[in-house]
Amino acid sequence: MESYAGIDLHSSNNYMAVIDGKDKRIYGKRLPNKMDTVISALEPFKESLKGIVVESTYNWYWLVDGLQDHGYKVHLANPSAIKQYEGLKHVDDKWDSFWLAHMLRLNILPEGYIYPRDERAVRDLLRRRLLYVKQRTAHILSLQSMITRILGSKMSGRMIKRLKEEDVERMFDSPYQVLAAKSNISTIGFLRERIKVIEREVKNLVELQEPFKCLLTIPGIGDILGLTIMLEVGDIARFEKVGNYSSYCRCVKSERRSNDKKKGEGNRKNGNKYLSWAYVEAAHFAKRFCPKADRFYQRKKARTNGIVASKALSNKLARASYYIMRDRIPYDPVKLFG
Repeated sequence: MESYAGIDLHSSNNYMAVIDGKDKRIYGKRLPNKMDTVISALEPFKESLKGIVVESTYNWYWLVDGLQDHGYKVHLANPSAIKQYEGLKHVDDKWDSFWLAHMLRLNILPEGYIYPRDERAVRDLLRRRLLYVKQRTAHILSLQSMITRILGSKMSGRMIKRLKEEDVERMFDSPYQVLAAKSNISTIGFLRERIKVIEREVKNLVELQEPFKCLLTIPGIGDILGLTIMLEVGDIARFEKVGNYSSYCRCVKSERRSNDKKKGEGNRKNGNKYLSWAYVEAAHFAKRFCPKADRFYQRKKARTNGIVASKALSNKLARASYYIMRDRIPYDPVKLFG
């Protein structure tokens, strides 16, 4: 008889559950996160197993890759899309793992995307670059705030990037303030070098594939943003409609409305935060280099505010890039903005 397995994965252990084709529980046990132990537990069911569901947690790489290497068909569950019975009084890892297997048996499992293993490391390297960019910005803002607070003058981020450690010795009287400013400057310089190293390495490792080359025709999207979008999207065909892609990029509102009144919010974090960042960055550049994009931004800003206007422009660019990647056509501002 056919069987189905569900694995509720944690940082140091997992709970494995197996059911048969009639939903009868035939195995359930908590196991350490060791590939040999997991494979041994699955061995008696290998011939009958129709699939294994692994919950998409931060540490799923090793488990999914190992199971695939041993010939198992693996499904990655999307936790934010899984709907459970709200009347349940008690839920634990055991219940969750059997529920995963149950949804697979009924063919109602909301699945996540198993990103190709060969490209995963480069994508994660670009994600590390983004982390360094955010940390560099934090140190720039910290020094900028310190200068305004102590000296009463405002210095732009561009000027702060040009500061050297000896420059701050003439700016502050207190040696402690000088030390704090020097620490900011040295950290900014270190992060800037790391960012450049990662960018060079990524450009040497991978280049834009054919469906994504037309992304560079969008004002505001250069090599790094183009590579980020390509590596985060993977296969554009996995998004059936442009709305699915825009939602995945976190470019749409997450609110519930009834009778023109806001009744609550959905999961605002459901989607890809790296694509969300990429399109917001593209929007900032687009309004500088594309007059039509700037006019759209200014109209939105006049009715709302700068943050909402930037997000609206990023949604426009995300929707445009979907058709650009899918149909392999260049960017046309007239089609986008009229």
